[in-house]
Amino acid sequence: RGKFLEDEIISVKASNTRGTVTFATAGPGSRTTQIFFNTVNNSRLDNDFVPFGEVESGMDVIDRVYSGYKGTVDQGNLQSLGNMYLKKNFPKLSYIKTAIF
Repeated sequence: RGKFLEDEIISVKASNTRGTVTFATAGPGSRTTQIFFNTVNNSRLDNDFVPFGEVESGMDVIDRVYSGYKGTVDQGNLQSLGNMYLKKNFPKLSYIKTAIF
């Protein structure tokens, strides 16, 4: 926490289409390790969020992880309280325990 990753090279363009994986950011110089999966076409995000990967198989699993939660997350509480905030406000939330690259 408190350390940021270098921004993506914006000249490399990929669209935030369904199935792409993207780093979250609060603006230039603010990228951390928080990521999100685009579950719908989010091309409106293309100027600010650069996808770095794509789900090759198992998008049905991603859909189940996100099912039931359509609201927004309070980023301040998420950053300060972490999983405690998630467990209280999103009790059915699934967690990724292992990822193989």
